[in-house]
Amino acid sequence: MGPEDSPFVTNLSEVPVVEGLRRDEGWVDMRVQFLVDKATAGSDDFLLGWTVLPPGAMHDRHRHFHCDEFWIVLEGSGVMYSDLEDEKPAGPGDVVFTPRGHWHGFRNTGDVDVVLVWGWSGAGSLEDAGYEVAHRHADSDSQ
Repeated sequence: MGPEDSPFVTNLSEVPVVEGLRRDEGWVDMRVQFLVDKATAGSDDFLLGWTVLPPGAMHDRHRHFHCDEFWIVLEGSGVMYSDLEDEKPAGPGDVVFTPRGHWHGFRNTGDVDVVLVWGWSGAGSLEDAGYEVAHRHADSDSQ
């Protein structure tokens, strides 16, 4: 019985914040943690993440070619982006599923942190996800 046959257990407090997520790639002032992924749990086709977006933070409109994504808004409020070039309000309890290849994103428009739990089906790492950013908002906000 190898490690892949055993449950993977961690705690949010033990998971480091992902380093190297760049503003010019659509990651604007976000705190992202990969709770279950290829590197820590050996998961090739699933990733579970936790993200905190302080007021004004956002994940610019982006898409993944190799995985579907879901997220659940646990705290705070903002707007979510979609393929349709529109923004819809989002708040606690909202659940979103985006099939691979479709544009999506989130921006905190409130005055408290937004907390999202999210995941990918089809990829266990950012490199495997096939990530592309639209640069609609990130270019205008780059530092």
